[in-house]
Amino acid sequence: MERFKRVYRQGTVSVTEIWIDTETGVNYVFHRDGNAAGFTPLLDQDGKPVVTP
Repeated sequence: MERFKRVYRQGTVSVTEIWIDTETGVNYVFHRDGNAAGFTPLLDQDGKPVVTP
């Protein structure tokens, strides 16, 4: 089983994706624009990580 599962994708040149860690349930945002990219936890309005049960 793969640890991370992509559940959302938008864009082609400028790409935004949401990934879920299947072991912890924590959601992550991945964003790529050209040669720059970042991967960070998705936070709720209180600044806590979004967790999918």
